[in-house]
Amino acid sequence: MEHLLSRMTTLESDLAQRNARIATLESKIAVVEAKTKDLSSTKPKTLVSPGNTMTKNAAFVFVKPHAVTEATKALVKDGLLAAGMTITSEGSLSAEEIDSKKLIDQHYYAIASKATILKPHQLNVPTDKFEAQFGLSWEAALAAGNVHNAMDACALLGISADEMDAQWGVCKKAKKLVKFGGGFYCGLVEMAGKPSLYVFNGFFMSMRAKFTAPGVSIYYYTVEWDAAALSWADFRGQLLGPTDPADCPAGSLRGQIKAQWQALGLAAEPDVGDNGVHASASPFEALAERLNWCGASLASDPFGAALLAAGVSAAAATAWTVDPQVALPGGKGQTGSLFDALEDQDAATCVATCKAIAAAN
Repeated sequence: MEHLLSRMTTLESDLAQRNARIATLESKIAVVEAKTKDLSSTKPKTLVSPGNTMTKNAAFVFVKPHAVTEATKALVKDGLLAAGMTITSEGSLSAEEIDSKKLIDQHYYAIASKATILKPHQLNVPTDKFEAQFGLSWEAALAAGNVHNAMDACALLGISADEMDAQWGVCKKAKKLVKFGGGFYCGLVEMAGKPSLYVFNGFFMSMRAKFTAPGVSIYYYTVEWDAAALSWADFRGQLLGPTDPADCPAGSLRGQIKAQWQALGLAAEPDVGDNGVHASASPFEALAERLNWCGASLASDPFGAALLAAGVSAAAATAWTVDPQVALPGGKGQTGSLFDALEDQDAATCVATCKAIAAAN
């Protein structure tokens, strides 16, 4: 009997220990289940590949001088906000600042570089075309000192931008004008009582004067938006509207400015040149415009930083801001305008294309 009692006591002790172990295991299981529940209620982090980190588009928009009124500024701002955009900055730039810093010259660099920024000896002039047109070698014309960019020619001749524009028309009518390439012209300006000059891109001075005439200004907005909600192509085609206001959708910014120009306080109906508002043609052009007009830096600008992170060098990105001809990706030996290659692309795609262009060059 004592032996049986002892055995029962031992079994009871073993059972108690087993129950204790079961309780411990159940407690651990409960802790794990609780942690699992917490994890399941937490949104997982999205892992984004380095090439797709740009989810926002960012553009530079400005009301052109001929359209800067309080009513136009309000129309443009309301239109941008209604499209779901965030305005990250806005402000005014006067004609004096635009002129002194040559902001409009940098904006239209491909044209303006020949008219106001570079001197003739710095230009890559096709000497055969020059001599064929004017019957004088390029070297002889340079040596004679009668070759000038449009700005220097205006100063030397003592004429205004509008007068230069009129003389450019005379050159064209008299067939004393030669085209060297896209946005690259030379004309022989001959005025009674003044020296005859070979002038580069004389037409640009009247374009420039629209931004630098005393008392005028631009009003700008830097904006950003979700690329998934509005593509860059629709931003330009639908929200901004085509270059010619006559072709614009009624609800576009340019279309509204054309339709309401008198009520908005404009002096004349908008046309192809004076079409109310400008907006960047691509994320890269927007970067170039922020660097120029807003004094942004490449590394601190979100799109600029994305280019650097993608392996595009600062030197290449800076050189690209003036729209050079570049080797295009694809291995076919094609070259073309950098700006054209990137037009209407959303930010992530634009970064990837820039990376491919950098590799091709």
